[in-house]
Amino acid sequence: MPVAVGAAVAVDAEGWPSVNWTNLVLALLVSLLLQVGVNFANDYSDGVRGTDDVRVGPLRLVASGVATPAQVRAAALFALGAAAAAGFGLAVVTSWWLLVVGVAALLAAWGYTGGPRPYGYLGLGEVFVFTFFGLVATVGTTYAVSGSLVWRAYIAGAAVGALACALLVVNNLRDIPTDREVGKRTLAVRIGDRATRRLYVALVVVAFIGAVLLVQVTPLLALVAIVPAYGPVGTVLSGATGRDLIGVLGQTGRVQLIFGGLLTLGLVL
Repeated sequence: MPVAVGAAVAVDAEGWPSVNWTNLVLALLVSLLLQVGVNFANDYSDGVRGTDDVRVGPLRLVASGVATPAQVRAAALFALGAAAAAGFGLAVVTSWWLLVVGVAALLAAWGYTGGPRPYGYLGLGEVFVFTFFGLVATVGTTYAVSGSLVWRAYIAGAAVGALACALLVVNNLRDIPTDREVGKRTLAVRIGDRATRRLYVALVVVAFIGAVLLVQVTPLLALVAIVPAYGPVGTVLSGATGRDLIGVLGQTGRVQLIFGGLLTLGLVL
């Protein structure tokens, strides 16, 4: 979604001729491969730490024994390496400063639950998700495909990043009891159940405010996503816990897809 929205911002600002399609494909590869890589890396690091030994959420490869730690680590490194290769190609044809952004993204991907002091265990996961899967991915795509930095890209990136954070927040809300038990001090563990539920709702609201702040009529198409957002928001506010929150992950993901798709369409129109 951030790549699609970032490209749409470029079209909105400078028209279709401004879009470099090769760069768009490379940006999409970087984003997808980083997402895959960080999930494998998270699975590996949490698995070897024993964090997932008692798990409420969907199956994890290492903790369940479906794959060995070495296999999952290899998969993570392969995906992150492929992302680095695509990112290097993107930097070659655009700007070398993207290498700095790429290195930061790779370090953030591994450092979420990996390394001696994983920031995901310190309550900083949401900050990094908002930064890299919101602002960096959206603004970076706009720059990569058009060579311009557009103010709307920052607003759109914040909106997309808010929904990406909402996914993480509901995931961590579900895992508060088990994370607290193993010493994983996520933001949800730190601020508690009630505040985490309010944070989830606030992030969803921020996304829709972002669509309004784009100061155009057609991006308001994204407000249609309020309809599918009603269900997960209601479930979170109802006090649902444990496995009852697993479905909210899928529902929030659908809200993100619908919101991002309509915001992309609105900006292009």
